[in-house]
Amino acid sequence: QVQLVESGGGLVQAGGSLRLSCAASGLTFSAYAMGWFRQAPGKEREFVAAVSWSGANTMYTDSVKGRFTISRDNAKNTLYLQMNSLKPDDTAVYYCAASLTIYIGTKTTDYSDWGQGTQVTVSS
Repeated sequence: QVQLVESGGGLVQAGGSLRLSCAASGLTFSAYAMGWFRQAPGKEREFVAAVSWSGANTMYTDSVKGRFTISRDNAKNTLYLQMNSLKPDDTAVYYCAASLTIYIGTKTTDYSDWGQGTQVTVSS
């Protein structure tokens, strides 16, 4: 059974930083692309960032480029999202997701397993 457990969320002032982690178990972590999505109240879940199975390739939504960095440690079965220069618009529940394939995807349907989410709140 696949388990994805996010941590690292919290309340931060605008301009601050947070580092999210996602601990994975029950899957061959190094075999699949991984992604981060977020969902704000009243909005649909949206793509934030993704990383290939090896970590060599990454993809970001335009609004976080230059501020967020996705990475993975396959030896520790852990996915990370370093978030810098946070803005109030970044406030959302952030979800870790495991892809169905080795390829990076940006749609929720590209991912088969999801964590429970961690809340990130950025105050102005």
